[in-house]
Amino acid sequence: MAERIVKEAQVALDFSGQRFDQIATELFSDYSRSRIQSWIKDGVLLVDGKQTKPKEKLFGGEKITLSVELEEQVVHDAQEIPLNIVYEDDDILIINKPAGIVVHPAAGHHDGTLLNAILHHAPETATVPRAGIVHRLDKETTGLMVVAKTLQAQTDLVAQLQDRSMGREYEAIAIGAMTGGGAVDEPIGRHPHNRQKMAVEPVNGKEAITHYRLVKRYNNHTHIRLKLETGRTHQIRVHMAFIQYPLVGDPQYAGRLKMPKGCSPELQDALRGFRRQALHAKKLELAHPATGQWMEWEVDLPEDMLELIEVLEADLHNGGENHYM
Repeated sequence: MAERIVKEAQVALDFSGQRFDQIATELFSDYSRSRIQSWIKDGVLLVDGKQTKPKEKLFGGEKITLSVELEEQVVHDAQEIPLNIVYEDDDILIINKPAGIVVHPAAGHHDGTLLNAILHHAPETATVPRAGIVHRLDKETTGLMVVAKTLQAQTDLVAQLQDRSMGREYEAIAIGAMTGGGAVDEPIGRHPHNRQKMAVEPVNGKEAITHYRLVKRYNNHTHIRLKLETGRTHQIRVHMAFIQYPLVGDPQYAGRLKMPKGCSPELQDALRGFRRQALHAKKLELAHPATGQWMEWEVDLPEDMLELIEVLEADLHNGGENHYM
């Protein structure tokens, strides 16, 4: 479903002497600088009806016009896959993602993804890069995600992620009894020997900061709340493993399953049966891309994490020992 954008703006005298592409980026701030430059190059963004070079300086008083039909950015199929929608309007979609669904098609996952579901539910997202997906959750991580339904919303939400004004809080169950909260400020990059994994990489990694605090300490596990400053791939999982508190069930970063000495048979069964990282994106807050209104959403923990916490509570009251075999 193509979308046509028609806009015009008068260049104020205050802009006199500035470059065309810089002025256009200011006047049409709903769109990214790279997209503005692309439109200038394609001849759909004009000065007084004429194609003009991006670096050409304007005097003020000119009329800038934009007339473009957005082409479909996404070539994947729309598929009827159920979505748990927490909130929706003309600009954004807030989804509570279940475990087991990949966000974006990739090698080995060409369909059946969240992107395919979004294209079916909101066909207009086909004209938005990545169908409006501006941040991701790992396949087995549950919880809140925001999707942009328009190009303007996508530009704004990406900016909020980049300037770290978008708030994202998670809850997790970590292996080990923590004594207090803290922050992990360690750069993350691709693992040097296993390209499927990420790792703390002091030399080649990108800045990554995770704050964590205790919700409840159990005999050999800790329920924690985490807040991200940055959004690196596998960030929480890598950081918690780095400080020796990997997440329960994490297939990549927790290592071989070890049973706590003296824990109940019920807890042993629960730990063996928990086959994904115990991580949930619980809270999301952002400025609405169209209105600027500050909005926030919070969703309950999924059933499997609630059941695990229930067993941990029972084990705590049964006096399980505080170390691993």
